[in-house]
Amino acid sequence: MSQAETPNPDSLPEPVDAGPVMEGVRVIEAALATLPLSPGVYRMLDAKGDALYVGKARALKKRVVAYTQVSRLPERLRRMVHETRSLEVITTSSEAEALLLEANLIKKLRPRYNIVLRDDKSYPWLVLTEDHSYPQIGKHRGERRKGASYWGPFASAWAVNQTLTALQRVFLLRSCRDTVFDSRDRPCLLHQIRRCSAPCVDRVSKDDYAELVREAKQFLSGETPSIQRNLAKEMEEAAERLEFERAAALRDRIRGLTHIQGRDRINLDGVGDAVVAAAAEEEDLDAGLAGELVQRHHVGDADAVEVAAVAAL
Repeated sequence: MSQAETPNPDSLPEPVDAGPVMEGVRVIEAALATLPLSPGVYRMLDAKGDALYVGKARALKKRVVAYTQVSRLPERLRRMVHETRSLEVITTSSEAEALLLEANLIKKLRPRYNIVLRDDKSYPWLVLTEDHSYPQIGKHRGERRKGASYWGPFASAWAVNQTLTALQRVFLLRSCRDTVFDSRDRPCLLHQIRRCSAPCVDRVSKDDYAELVREAKQFLSGETPSIQRNLAKEMEEAAERLEFERAAALRDRIRGLTHIQGRDRINLDGVGDAVVAAAAEEEDLDAGLAGELVQRHHVGDADAVEVAAVAAL
């Protein structure tokens, strides 16, 4: 764990004996049988159902099993395991989606054993400026200001950089400062590697760029299927008009979007099931996690499974 993840020691209970019969370890071990090797986010919950800790993983089962090896855990995480009475896991289509969901959950739930992500200069945000004719996407630290939309905060610069790069490949939004934008007379390297539409030299119209911005905001709000359908339709129409260069560019954007989702092909029927495995029932996540949940799996004493359908929010 990074130094930034160390919470206020005054808010934590006294050290505990991390013995092998710890109830929290048994809870985690019972849940492991149902956990996938896919990416996602996990939540450790206490006896009241409150979130103790939120984390993301590239392979959930491999990450969560580490919490059963109590002797290898730092004291802070031994305390967390000791208090754990249930475990909830939300699978995502890719690590990029897991990063966004983790940031949203930490911000919403403020778990005691996570860093407390406040709106200050310590933690990075994803920002989309909207006070310019051609909005800029980038990472931001410090005070938030009017005329911009923010997503986050993220636990590390690496996390926000990964998300930013993935978004640029799909939505081709500029990341340069306004002073650089105003002084350009030819496309930059990002345009050459297909991560920017080069609005600085009019390679994209203002209306088309505004559409890219709208699609990016849709994606960050969980509206991925509609973006996929629209891009596929545009690609087909461009090919029918023999506009093969445009069709190829749209194809590359579709590939970028499916790469973010961790799929080998487009799924035009939806973003796929997000499965929640829990060791005890608890309340549904609210609409702030739009579109993240489709099914919930509740695991009781390791042998009883209740599946409850949850409408995609």
